[in-house]
This record gives sequence, structure tokens and C-alpha cells, in this order.
Amino acid sequence: MAAPGPGEYFSVGSHVSCITCLGQRLQGEVVAFDYPSKMLTLKCAPSSGKPNLSDVVLVNLAYVSDVDVISDRTETPPSLASLNFNKLVNRARAEKEDKLSQAYAVSAGVSVEGQQLFQTIHKTIKDCRWQEKNIIVMDDVVISPPYQVDNCKGKDGSALSHVRKIVTRLHATDYKTDSSSP
Repeated sequence: MAAPGPGEYFSVGSHVSCITCLGQRLQGEVVAFDYPSKMLTLKCAPSSGKPNLSDVVLVNLAYVSDVDVISDRTETPPSLASLNFNKLVNRARAEKEDKLSQAYAVSAGVSVEGQQLFQTIHKTIKDCRWQEKNIIVMDDVVISPPYQVDNCKGKDGSALSHVRKIVTRLHATDYKTDSSSP
């Protein structure tokens, strides 16, 4: 069977097999089909080999030489899971704040090392921000340029020692990378 003609479609939940213009055979369950753009979304076996995961593949049927319906789904597909809009809004806001923070660092003239350090700390400690060229962590630790262990200031405690460990590890990793290159 070639790409679907007028009025033809693929039912969600059907299993199909197709051969791409590169000769690759794809087989999976139809997740979505958009007739106007001739785009088919398939849920395929995972390429990672992990049984609890799936690969999702978008297929442009204009570049497919053969499509076979292995099994057609006749019953109504299950309803879609509801979305938690508050969670999505919070996630979008957090991502926007992260991007604005990165943009601020670039516009303030912070060195690449400072930006890398901020991102490394931010992965584990979300409560960090820029104050001019200084990194403020949990309002307890201030790291000033050139962002070395000696530039970490704050009241002695677990926060300061944890931040110093992160700085030490980052610089040790950078040193190994720099010394291994010719």
C-alpha cells in the first residue's frame, strides 16, 4: 500500500509497517496521523533495548515507499490523559527564568568559567542567582570572579563547604580536560 489517498487514514492504535526512502523498515503502533501533512506518528520498540520505554518516530509519508497495515484498530482509542496546566505553567516559568539568568550573565560580561560554574551549581541547588558578576547561593555563599575555591565567601557551614566542593570538582574536571588535550 502506498501513502493514503483521499479519505484514507490510519486509526490510532493500529499497527503498521513501512519502508522509508532510505530502505529502513519501521514498524509500530499509530499514535497520531495528520492527513493534510501526511505525517504519521508511530510508537516503536525501543532502540535502547529497555522494555519499559518506546521510541516515538515521526514519518513523512511522502518519503515512504510502502505502508502495510498489520492490524487495524476497530474500537475507540482510549481517552488522552489530562494535563496538569499548573505544572506546565510553573515549568515554563522556571525555564524562562533560567534562560533570562543565562542571558543576564552573558550581557553582564561574566566569563565562560563563571557561567559554567553557575550552571553546575544550579543543577543541584536551584536557589542561586547572579548579583552583578557574583554568584549568590542560598543567600549564604558569594562566589566572586575568578570563581575559584578561594573566592567562595560566606558563613562557615555545610552550604559553604558544599559549594566549595562543587567548585573544586568543576575545576578538577576542567584541569583534566585541558591537560589531556594536545
